[in-house]
Amino acid sequence: MTRVKRGYTARRRRKKIRLFASTFIGAHSRLTRTTTQQRMRALFSSHRDRSRKKRDFRRLWITRINAVTHEDRVFYSYSQFIQNLYKRQLLLNRKILAQIALSNKNCFYIISKKIIKKKENTNKIKEEKNLNRIYYTRNKND
Repeated sequence: MTRVKRGYTARRRRKKIRLFASTFIGAHSRLTRTTTQQRMRALFSSHRDRSRKKRDFRRLWITRINAVTHEDRVFYSYSQFIQNLYKRQLLLNRKILAQIALSNKNCFYIISKKIIKKKENTNKIKEEKNLNRIYYTRNKND
């Protein structure tokens, strides 16, 4: 069988793996097999946790907003608050709302009061339209 001269390819590959695993502890940074296994595990965890990070932050923001909405001056739940935000077409995402809720509660209360006032105004307008319809149909029949 002929001899294969590969040069330094294996050395280069191992060196690359060792550079990646240089911060690992113990044999995980020295032995080639364990470094490759640990490297695969680290890359898998980093990929998984990038999407989990987004999920966790969204959960944190929702918790913070919900905590402030349950205080005395805001009269409804988190889900109703978000629903009314979308109805009023206010472009505030959960991250910004959570920052406002933490740093400046008065501003958050002002936003919630405006939503409530707009909700009451739209209810009054709907009632007036219904009354006008009733009045119009009564006069039409007479």
